[in-house]
Amino acid sequence: MTSFDTSPQLNVWRALLALAVVFLMLATTGWTAVRHNRETTALQASLSAWERARVDGRRLPDPHAAPAHLARFFASLTAAQRTRLAHRYPLAVGNMNGAPVELRYRANRVALLQQVLVERARMRDSRLTPAGQHEAGRRMHRFESLSDTTRQILAFDPEGSGRAAEVFGDLDRAERISVVVPGVDTALLTFQRTNRKYSAPVGMAQALYAAEREVSPTTRTAVIAWADYTSPAGLGIDSATAMRAEYGAVRLNALLRALPGSAPVSLFCHSYGSVLCGVAAHAMPARVTDIAVAGSPGMRVEKAAQLGTSARVWAMRDADDWVQDVPYLEVGGLGHGEDPVSAAFGARVLSAREARGHGGYFEPGTDSLRNFAGIGTGAYRSVRCAGDDDVCREGLSDTTTAQRA
Repeated sequence: MTSFDTSPQLNVWRALLALAVVFLMLATTGWTAVRHNRETTALQASLSAWERARVDGRRLPDPHAAPAHLARFFASLTAAQRTRLAHRYPLAVGNMNGAPVELRYRANRVALLQQVLVERARMRDSRLTPAGQHEAGRRMHRFESLSDTTRQILAFDPEGSGRAAEVFGDLDRAERISVVVPGVDTALLTFQRTNRKYSAPVGMAQALYAAEREVSPTTRTAVIAWADYTSPAGLGIDSATAMRAEYGAVRLNALLRALPGSAPVSLFCHSYGSVLCGVAAHAMPARVTDIAVAGSPGMRVEKAAQLGTSARVWAMRDADDWVQDVPYLEVGGLGHGEDPVSAAFGARVLSAREARGHGGYFEPGTDSLRNFAGIGTGAYRSVRCAGDDDVCREGLSDTTTAQRA
């Protein structure tokens, strides 16, 4: 694996080129920052209703309270009371960190079925253009699929392009937990794909879950396809800055702090998802033992040691990945810093043989997926380094506990 020339002259030219592109885009298209929507969303309405409600005469807790506080509240309720809350305030409960995961699954199923009816009505709404009606149909079919009783939807927000998270395996009983953090163009309609299945969050998580069971059949694992942030749309200004990553980092750490049990957690961050993981790293709970990035444009630091985490940091990039041509620098908030597979960065560099391009890291049969599975199960001796030596495994032994090497 080779790294880029980091001579000062080359970096200056890259910076000038990046700034020129930015000024052109600002002049022709305008800044694409998140705009605050003043309309009340379905999730906001559900949270507002929750805040006004009572159960047996007592007020409900702040839905944004600490997960431990919310967990104690739900534990104090009867099963019937919990079910009633999930049905009355499905989006609130379905997205509430601290609510029991099984209750969140049920609440999100209710919310999804409600949104199926909303989109079905929009399909026949004459005020919409034919394209708008078609889009409503696509959303309806996606919500129908997600509401299947076999699926475990941990988070769901239908607003805008939408957000979601899905669990594979038993999250409550897991001995190891893996979280897949995807990159640009992640939305409800791209949450899973038929074509290029393993380039979408659901396919990534399914492939990782199967590979982990193959690597360590006796280890109880759970994998989360986490698309519960608003990712950049395409390779524009948003993907060149950390703004979306900063918003997403808050949401990711909220999830990590609310995960049940004490099982070690591994993060698998693809493309812009690695920017998000880099921004989030310093505030992650100690149970996060590993952060693995693939096809990364950078993690907003110059060295892995600057991430502010005790987790092991792994990196990989396939030889055919176009992201290697991205300038690895940060100037005035543009760009994401040093190349994570470079020697200067200091990550443990893994083989990505057979990955075939930017979207192929979770394809079955690849070194990249096998390496992810080894990390996710604590089978560190099974991972293959990028070089001919075993330098990426130095000081590591297999473990299924949260113990640091």
